[in-house]
Amino acid sequence: MIAMTLAEIARVTGGRLHPASGDEPGTVISGVVDTDSRNIAPGGIFVAKPGAETDGHLFVGKAVAAGAALALVERHVDDDVSQIVVPDVVAALAALAEEVVARVRASGHLRVVGITGSNGKTTTKNLLARILSGEGETVAPIASFNNEVGAPLTMLRVTASTRFLVSEFGASAPGEIARLAGLVTPDVGVVLMVGMAHAGGFGGIEATVKAKQELVEAVRPGGLAVLNVDDARVASMAAAASERGLAVRWFGRGESADVRADDIDVTARGTVLTVTADGASAPLRLRVLGAHHVMNALAAIAAATALGVTLEDCVARLETVEIAERWRMQPLGSERVRIINDAYNASPDSMAAALRTLAQITGPGERSVAVLGAMSELGEYAEDEHDRIGLLAVRLGIRRIVVVGGDARRMFLEAVAQGSWDGEAVFFPDADAAFEYLRGELRDGDRVLVKSSNSAGLRHLGDRLGDLFS
Repeated sequence: MIAMTLAEIARVTGGRLHPASGDEPGTVISGVVDTDSRNIAPGGIFVAKPGAETDGHLFVGKAVAAGAALALVERHVDDDVSQIVVPDVVAALAALAEEVVARVRASGHLRVVGITGSNGKTTTKNLLARILSGEGETVAPIASFNNEVGAPLTMLRVTASTRFLVSEFGASAPGEIARLAGLVTPDVGVVLMVGMAHAGGFGGIEATVKAKQELVEAVRPGGLAVLNVDDARVASMAAAASERGLAVRWFGRGESADVRADDIDVTARGTVLTVTADGASAPLRLRVLGAHHVMNALAAIAAATALGVTLEDCVARLETVEIAERWRMQPLGSERVRIINDAYNASPDSMAAALRTLAQITGPGERSVAVLGAMSELGEYAEDEHDRIGLLAVRLGIRRIVVVGGDARRMFLEAVAQGSWDGEAVFFPDADAAFEYLRGELRDGDRVLVKSSNSAGLRHLGDRLGDLFS
């Protein structure tokens, strides 16, 4: 974080300062801000966030032992550290992040990019950060730090020398993106796609569109909206962009896109394509598995080239990316038995894309195996969407469909109903039972996809299978 005095931090967060012995209101703080005491370094700020299972106030002592210089708390604690007592530490964290970014931005060289969408946010964030880091100091979220805590923590990593801040904005209800993006009013807002992810929380697909459009509405006047021309729901956001006086930069497969992809060839080692940006073309070998990541790459290129990066540099930097993120289309195992662990998250759209990738990369003499768990946060759509994925797996000709967990059982039942009754589809109540089956079932030449929402826990099953066949 940039240097600020204790008095300044108290003023910004609306809290009461209780300096420790040896400190005073003018004491300067500039360390890392975190809600996890294990991540605190000397000079850092520990945010004692109450949680559903534990309370951060219980870990202030550990944070102090790690070198914390300040604790942001909701009640005074006995530990010998300067404390700022606020009514709500999450709100205080947001206020501090907003102030820090505003101060750095006042220097004139910081550019802020916001990214949202039902799928692909983390991959696009990582791809864009890789491109922009070649231009100067770039701050981007760790993993999927995209909520009311993770997004401000990322913003607070900005320093006086930061040139680019890439913020990822997720949401499970209307208004969340507006609040988070409003902290930084991005120069560029990227909307990837609108699908069924979190549709249960939003109350339907149209409500999801409005929620994602909140990012476009948060972009500063005169800024840029980077929109998916192939997604009609995203394309409709151009009207909101126009109302705010924003330019629109399109990415997609069609001729009308400012940044588009042609000649796409998906293989087990990645995807080869030709990228065209504003009339210039270049070949790209994208090592991140899956044709669906082509759109993420196009979005990253569209944003980066708008910020002044050449297409040549975008391509060269993207070709260094091997995986999008751990547990996201992560290749494991060996050439003998290839495991693709994509079980960090799942929506109907990302599940379908992953299954299509599995079918595409399974060659002659090889066998496709899909290990599937539940998709969460679908609400009233859950049964129909799980049925649809079971049907798709059969239609794609997946040779072995392994469904894990009671919440995913509809996939198994639909697969059986559609013709996979001769052992092609099997069901197991938990990951341990599935592992025992797969340990004896998998053989040379198998290409195995492990896919589920995070809550289903199959990412650890994917890791176990990767270790077994490495």
